[in-house]
Amino acid sequence: MVTREEVLEYGLSFEDTYQSAPFHDDNWQLVRYKGNNKAFLWTYEKDGYVNINVKADKNWRDFWRSAYKAVIPGWHQNKEHWNTIILDGSVPDEDVKRMIAESYDIVSYSTTTKIYEAVKRIPKGRVATYAQVALMAGNEKMCRAVGNALHRNPEPGVIPCHRVVNSRGELAGGFAFGGLEVQAALLESEGVEVSDGRVDLSKYGMRL
Repeated sequence: MVTREEVLEYGLSFEDTYQSAPFHDDNWQLVRYKGNNKAFLWTYEKDGYVNINVKADKNWRDFWRSAYKAVIPGWHQNKEHWNTIILDGSVPDEDVKRMIAESYDIVSYSTTTKIYEAVKRIPKGRVATYAQVALMAGNEKMCRAVGNALHRNPEPGVIPCHRVVNSRGELAGGFAFGGLEVQAALLESEGVEVSDGRVDLSKYGMRL
C-alpha cells in the first residue's frame, strides 16, 4: 500500500465515511466520519512519498513508532495523538490498514462504545457472533468494526471479548489477549465447551 488511491479506497470502505479537501489544495485529501465530521485519515505527498496521518491510541502510539522507522510523530498535528505513516513500502499493508482502522475506531467513538456495551450483555456461559454483536450495537453490517473494537479492548476484565466467535463458532486465532488457547481457557472456565477451536453455537450461542 503505497499509493493515495489505495489508502483512500480503504478509508472509505468504513461505515459512514466521506472524502474531503478542506484546504482547497488537492495535495490534502481527508477521510472523515459522518457521525461527527471528524477526520481519521489525512493523506498528502511529502518528500517524494505519500504520507498519511492517523489518530493513535496512547497504548499503541509509541509501539508503532518503535516498530517502524516510517511511523513518526504526527506531522503538523498533535504528536500526542497522531502518527504519520510514510508510505515507502517498509510498513506491511496489514499494519497500515490496522492503524487506519484504529484511527477510525477512535474518531467514531460512539460506535465503539455501543459495541463494548453490546459485548457486556453476553452472559457468562454463552457466546455471540460478530454479526450478533453488530446487531445489538445497532447495525448488523458493521461486523468489521466489531472486530476492530474488540482488538482494542481497553478493559479486558470488564468487556468479555473472549465470548465473541465467528459465524461458525470458531475462536479468534489472533485473540488480542494471548491467542486462541487463552480464549479457549477463559470460555472453559465459564462452562463453555471448546472442541478443536470451536464452540457449538446450537448449545452455547446467545439467543437474541
